[in-house]
Amino acid sequence: MGKSGELEVTVAPKGQLEAIQETLDRLNKTVEELKRSFEPKQPEEYLTRQEASDLLKINLSTLWNWTTKKKRLKSYSLCGKVYYRRSEIEKLMSE
Repeated sequence: MGKSGELEVTVAPKGQLEAIQETLDRLNKTVEELKRSFEPKQPEEYLTRQEASDLLKINLSTLWNWTTKKKRLKSYSLCGKVYYRRSEIEKLMSE
């Protein structure tokens, strides 16, 4: 608005308006493509020793061997309990 409260209007050349519209159309298309391919990040799931051994179809002593001696799988300790990341187990299973 101008100093006296009047509305100021600026006119852009036709070529500029077309370029702006093309840019907006491309942005809109990109946003739509991102919406289709977007997958929300899921929180990491931690499994107990028993759940991990059941998933891997191995016994607890083999699981201990894989984490302690062979370092094939990392364990995480919380309040004196041992947990394993599901994503790391699934990665190990796909190898």
